[in-house]
Amino acid sequence: MQLSGEAVRVALVYNEPVPDRYHELGEAKAELGVMDEVQAVSEALVELRYAAVLVPLRPPLNQIRGQMEALNVDVVFNLFEGFDGSPETESKFAAILSELKLPFTGCPAAALEMALDKVKTKRLLEQAGIRIPRYQILTPETLSTFSLGYPSIIKPMAEHASHGMSEDSVVRDFAALEKQVIKICTFYGGKALVEEFVDGREFNTTVMGNDRLRVPAISEIVFTLPPDKPRVLTFAAKWEENSLYFDHTRAVCPAAISAREQAEIGRIARAAFRLVGCRGYARVDFRQDAAGRFKVLEVNPNPDITPGSGAALQTATAGMTYSQFVEKLIRLALK
Repeated sequence: MQLSGEAVRVALVYNEPVPDRYHELGEAKAELGVMDEVQAVSEALVELRYAAVLVPLRPPLNQIRGQMEALNVDVVFNLFEGFDGSPETESKFAAILSELKLPFTGCPAAALEMALDKVKTKRLLEQAGIRIPRYQILTPETLSTFSLGYPSIIKPMAEHASHGMSEDSVVRDFAALEKQVIKICTFYGGKALVEEFVDGREFNTTVMGNDRLRVPAISEIVFTLPPDKPRVLTFAAKWEENSLYFDHTRAVCPAAISAREQAEIGRIARAAFRLVGCRGYARVDFRQDAAGRFKVLEVNPNPDITPGSGAALQTATAGMTYSQFVEKLIRLALK
């Protein structure tokens, strides 16, 4: 299909922001941030002269199929992240698009479903020989089985945008472990993911492509925090302007690493992308341990692509304008 001006009709699909549990937890900024993403992509589509229509989605999911069937478009630019309290709807929506044979940007349903199950993803990576931090799944009832040692980091099992992540997430004794596991289990789905805390340099990279994969550039997350604060990418670091973590956490791209380290991160990122079944684009996050080995923290299909995001920063470092980045995602979808 020739991509030129109004010849391609694009539906820009996203979550319509509504009051949800994140408002109650003081974490609404991440969900409202989708509108910044929508605005940026919409402006890029105008610049590229695509005929675009905005399609905000609201629950229930069973009404969305008809809404999508009624669209007269060539491709869906998919910014839908799942409805609040139902993270599985993100992959179900992608499945609906596939069933309707509507091309869409980003990852297929199977990859979105796989990445939502962090433990399943970790097992898949580990079985393929990709290093990951040691981990356990804990609930308040199973705290006595904790075996990782300290420091450890406590995360929600199935969240994005650093929801549930704070300086308290890194624990150094049993009392702190117990408190944080109870908190995460209470507010984020009933189970806590506990990992060894790899306190080394942190990197991430976007992987783009379908069959032929490209790693445009690698970013390092640089922390200039006081010594008593754990070096971790918290919710505040991403979303709370003028907070300590926001002011002392920044992404540096390209990362100051050797050619050998660049190649190693790229190799692992491509392998992880393929293992999870990603397509189009995804982000892979790493920490470097004391021995210099890279461990995959997470594979994130369809990551944030606002102009200030890691994906936008990395593609800009590789010489792409934001509009060229948006067009590349459309081209990948139409292939």
